[in-house]
Amino acid sequence: MPRPQTKPDLLAAAAQGYDELSAFMESMTDKELETPFDFTRMKAKSEAHWARDKNLRDILIHLYEWHRLLLDWVRDCRQDGEQPSDGELPSDGKKLSGYRPFLPAPYNWKTYGAMNVEFWKKHQNTSLEDARKMLEVSHREVMALAETFSNEELFGRGAFPWAGNNALGSYFVSNTSSHYAWAMKKLKAHRKNCKQ
Repeated sequence: MPRPQTKPDLLAAAAQGYDELSAFMESMTDKELETPFDFTRMKAKSEAHWARDKNLRDILIHLYEWHRLLLDWVRDCRQDGEQPSDGELPSDGKKLSGYRPFLPAPYNWKTYGAMNVEFWKKHQNTSLEDARKMLEVSHREVMALAETFSNEELFGRGAFPWAGNNALGSYFVSNTSSHYAWAMKKLKAHRKNCKQ
C-alpha cells in the first residue's frame, strides 16, 4: 500500500493497520506469547530494535509511547496558540520560524534509539493486558486528533510552522500505519521463529 497522501487515506490506512495488528495479536498462540523474541539467527535483522523488544508487550508499549509523543507534541503546539500558516515554506528549504522538534530534549533523530530504550525500561513492569488497553486508548486518541484537521492542514506543505518542512500528516502516518506495519513485520518474524 502506498504511503497515504490525503486525510481519507491516512485514516483508512491507520484503521486497517490497527485492525490487522489486533487480529494478529488475537491469533497468537500460547507458545508465541510465552517465547521470548530472538532474532539473532536472522542476519538481516541487525537494527537495534530487533534486539531490544523481547515480547508482544514491548512492541505494544513502543507503539503507545510514540502515540503519546504525537499527541503531546500537537497538544503543546496548539496550547501555545500556534496556528496553521497561510504561506508556503521558503524556497531555500529552511525551516519556518516557530519550528518545534517532535522529539523531546535531549533526543533528536540521531539519538532517538536511546529514547526507545528508555521507553522499554519504563514499562518492564507493565502487563501485557495493560499494554493492550493503553495502545487501544492511544490509537483512538490519535485517530480522533487526526479527524480534527482538514486535508490541507494535514498534507499542505508548511501548513504548521511548528512541523517544519514536514507535513503534519506525515507524523500521523509514521505513528500509525507505518508503525503498525513495523510491528506486524516483527510479529510475523517471531511467528516464523516459533515454528522452526
